[in-house]
Amino acid sequence: MSNSTILNPNSLITLGFSPCPNDCFIFDAMLHGKIDTEGLEFKVFMEDVETLNQKAFKAELDVTKLSYHAYAHLVKQYQLLNAGSALGNNCGPLLISKSDNISHLASHISYLSIAIPGKYTTANFLLSLAFPEATNKVEMVFSEIENAVLAGKVDAGLIIHENRFTYEEKGLKKIIDLGEYWEELAKAPIPLGGIVIKRTFSDEVKKKFDRVLRKSVEYAFANPKSSLNFVKANAQEMSEEVMYKHIDLYVNKYSVDLGEEGKRAVKLLFDKAQGLGVIDKIHEDIFL
Repeated sequence: MSNSTILNPNSLITLGFSPCPNDCFIFDAMLHGKIDTEGLEFKVFMEDVETLNQKAFKAELDVTKLSYHAYAHLVKQYQLLNAGSALGNNCGPLLISKSDNISHLASHISYLSIAIPGKYTTANFLLSLAFPEATNKVEMVFSEIENAVLAGKVDAGLIIHENRFTYEEKGLKKIIDLGEYWEELAKAPIPLGGIVIKRTFSDEVKKKFDRVLRKSVEYAFANPKSSLNFVKANAQEMSEEVMYKHIDLYVNKYSVDLGEEGKRAVKLLFDKAQGLGVIDKIHEDIFL
C-alpha cells in the first residue's frame, strides 16, 4: 500500500466479511448509503470466515472480519476495532455427531475424525482447549459439515453460525457445547470474531472506520428490518426466522463497542492460547 493511500482518509478500502446474517446486518447501513461514511469508500469481498482468515495471513485486505484465533497470529499486521465484534453467551460452536452413543464418543474423542470449519477458527481453538487429544481433523467449509457427518465421511463435526439451529431437525446430536465449556472455564463471554484494520493506516483513518462501523451497527439496531434485503440476498436457503435468530445470537452490545468486559474476554482467550503454546507471546497493543 502506498503512503498516499495510508495518509489519505478518503481512500477506497478493501473490506472483507462473511455472507452470514450477522455480518450483513452490521455492514448494511455503511455500504448502502444509510449513514454518513465520512468520505470512506469500500470494495467488498464476501467469503466464509476461514477464507477471510487466509486472506488476512496474506495481508490482502485492509479491513476484515477475522476469527479471534486467527487474529492472535496477526497482531503485528492488524489492530482490533472497538465495533463489529461477535462475542456473546450461549453462542459457541457445537461438536455434533449422528451417533446415539454420545457419551461413548466423548470418552473416545482421540479416535474420532472431526470436521472443522478451519484451522484458525476460534471454534477449532476451543475444541483444542477442551480436547487436546482430538487431532484427527478435516478442514471444510462450515456449511458442508452437517452433510459430511450425515454421510458418514467423518465421525463428528464442529458446527458454527446458523447450523446451531438446524442440526437437530436433521437428526444430529450434540456431544458438547464448546461455548458453554468456555463460559464455565473463563466466566466470560466467548470471543468468536472481530473486525481488524491494517496497522499501516493512520490513526485518523482507523478511528474514522471504527466510528463509521459503530454508526452502521447502531443504525441496524434502530432499524432492524432495513437490512433484510441484503441479509436475504446472501443467506443460503435460510428462513427469515433463522436469519433473525442468527442475528440475535451474534449481534449485541459487544458489536457496538467491545467495552471493558469484551476486551477482558479477548485478552483472556489470548492468555489461554499463549499458556497452551498455541500462539506466540503478544507484545503489541491489540485494541484501537
